[in-house]
Amino acid sequence: MTNKIIPTALLALAAGGASAQDASVQLYARLNLALEHVRRHGGSGIDDSLVREANYRSVLGVRGSEDLGGGLKAIFQVEGTLSPDTGAGAIAARDTRIGLQGRWGTLFGGNWTTPYTSATTALDPFYPTTAGYMSIMGNGSASTSDNAIDTTSFDRRQQNSIHYWTPTWEGLSLRLAQGLNEERPPTGARPALTSAALVYEKGPLYATAAWERHHDYQGPGLDDTGAKLGAAWQFGGARVAAVAERLRYETAAGVLKRTSYYVSATRQLGAHGLRLGVARALDASGPAGQRLGFVQAGPGTGAWHATLGYDYALSKRTSLFVFHSRLKNDRSGVVDFAINSLDAAPGATLDATSIGMRHAF
Repeated sequence: MTNKIIPTALLALAAGGASAQDASVQLYARLNLALEHVRRHGGSGIDDSLVREANYRSVLGVRGSEDLGGGLKAIFQVEGTLSPDTGAGAIAARDTRIGLQGRWGTLFGGNWTTPYTSATTALDPFYPTTAGYMSIMGNGSASTSDNAIDTTSFDRRQQNSIHYWTPTWEGLSLRLAQGLNEERPPTGARPALTSAALVYEKGPLYATAAWERHHDYQGPGLDDTGAKLGAAWQFGGARVAAVAERLRYETAAGVLKRTSYYVSATRQLGAHGLRLGVARALDASGPAGQRLGFVQAGPGTGAWHATLGYDYALSKRTSLFVFHSRLKNDRSGVVDFAINSLDAAPGATLDATSIGMRHAF
């Protein structure tokens, strides 16, 4: 029933909006499906594999704007999840908002990706797939979250959030977001999120500095912070990019910290695209045995995640792709794929070989 309601409702909304008001309305989608062979081995001695059909966060949505005069616009978007492999979906579980846009910038509220997350996602050519850098960068991925769930991830879409984006001046812009503290956990905490990203994009250069604070996520009076720098340089059909990130968690037992790095390179030759991404998580420091998400304190708790891929564009909207991804934990590392995880044991190595198809309209 759900998979019938979603497209019908969105089509009705798009058609109704176009006929009932002087507005620009667009129905859009991204279908991203692959056949994967995955294997986990090493660590505890488990060695198993399987073949599966994997959905790489396909979406279906409607967005648009209405000219209110005087340079002011009303903006809206309703974006839902879509699972071509199972037929499941939820009508507004992804970037959904309503707001205003003018010469002074953009202000909106809803369920939306944080500035911290969006500042560097385009630097990963495998985002958002099993091979995505979220295994290491951001400590996992929370596709839609509030202040009381997914409390360890810094790669997130935040429910009940207010966003302000400045206009772009000489390539420079600032994005701010506040996740409202509507949750009331039994610990007495009053959790809230603050996120910011400064972005410079002009010519071949992209650079960003991003920061995010999770207040009371691990308990009353305990704050977690993430800080990262990212940059990319485009020359001809090639691009190189790099990200450095520092995560810091306050826990009742002490402070847990980890530094991670990511580099990527892409080369487009007509319809042919080559993609490479490598991430490295260093050993985390903190109270012995302390673990939050994929971050665990102690020696030998780091990990490598490397992916090599190839895309072939059948058209501007349709492409075929293949990649091989290996995530290798150090002897005590507990890092797992952030999307389509495999329940990695400490020290495990994970492999994923994927062949798939992507279409957008």
